[in-house]
Amino acid sequence: MPASKHAPGRHFLQIPGPTNVPDRVLRAIDNPTMDHRGPEFGELGKDILANLRRIFQTQGPVVIYPASGTGAWEAALTNTLSPGDTVLMSRTGWFATLWKEMADRLGLDATFLDTDWRRGADPDAIGDALAKDRDHRIKAVCVVHNETSTGCTSRIDEVRAAIDKAKHPALLMVDTISSLASIDYKHDAWGVDVTVAGSQKGLMLPPGLSFNAISPKALKATETAKLPRSYWDWRPMLAANETGYFPFTPATNLLYGLNAAVGMLLEEGLDNVFARHDRHAEATRRAVRVWGLEIQCAEPRHYSSSLTAVRVPEGHSADALRATILKRFNMSLGNGLGPLKDKVFRIGHLGDFGDLQLIGTLGGVEMGLRAAGIPHKTGGTQAAIDYLAGNA
Repeated sequence: MPASKHAPGRHFLQIPGPTNVPDRVLRAIDNPTMDHRGPEFGELGKDILANLRRIFQTQGPVVIYPASGTGAWEAALTNTLSPGDTVLMSRTGWFATLWKEMADRLGLDATFLDTDWRRGADPDAIGDALAKDRDHRIKAVCVVHNETSTGCTSRIDEVRAAIDKAKHPALLMVDTISSLASIDYKHDAWGVDVTVAGSQKGLMLPPGLSFNAISPKALKATETAKLPRSYWDWRPMLAANETGYFPFTPATNLLYGLNAAVGMLLEEGLDNVFARHDRHAEATRRAVRVWGLEIQCAEPRHYSSSLTAVRVPEGHSADALRATILKRFNMSLGNGLGPLKDKVFRIGHLGDFGDLQLIGTLGGVEMGLRAAGIPHKTGGTQAAIDYLAGNA
């Protein structure tokens, strides 16, 4: 098979994850593998687990699996629930749909609260469903914090308030795979019982690690949960983690990278990390509006700071636009998923990402719109430049 033709310049990977891995993290991963039973590894493990609590904003335990975020979904469900338990889930997009399908396969009774895929979860609808559940058949409420397919972020603090108002004992489980370390998230303050996360987005790592942050209430639920679990069982993980070790062979070199990535986030300061993502998201939305295109998220309070999903005009192909941009300008954008297939393209602006990278990204999109013949107005990239220059 002939080699692919070299494309000069840096490839712009602007999908909403996996994100670009910084050199510092790559160099850490490149270190020689150490003995995962030796004393040096135990100290590394304790440092990583302690610092991860700062990222999740929790005083409780965080466990790490060598898995994609899908594994952390399964761990959240199997450690806390029993066959036939009812779970209430909000269908905010494609990834919420996949989590619901997993619940079905595990033998849970998953009830879906639908949305139009243009806003986050509806706290009022969740509260109403819980208020009607006088027998407390619903054992968990599952919400995707930032829906990667739509660019809509749910207000988890408001979901927590709705659960409390209904005086319902259901566990609150939240997927932060595309929001952790990009959008402010408070596991403890928002009363979340299980937080799900992955390594390949805001944590600036390759895919391969997933996480659960666990509340005391969720730990208590493991005592009565009857869903089968072995690899995903929190109990041996937590026991081994007390000394910095794992009950199985961990992804040692990815943990080196995680240590470096968490260090970078804490050096920048989480408030600064969140402000940077907010600023880049606003610059992107200003560009989209000047182009005359429509943002998929229709509720400004639910705008995502991790990505922006953009609708193409009726009769035009988002996938054709993406293909043109890749071929002409060496940039990858996210595709539409499920009902949004070929209707939207997604601009990722999360992770290790600065002003110049954003302007290059938006310039590539604007050139691509012209090259693909998508009706638009010029000047979107300039609008972003003006915003960023005036809001350092």
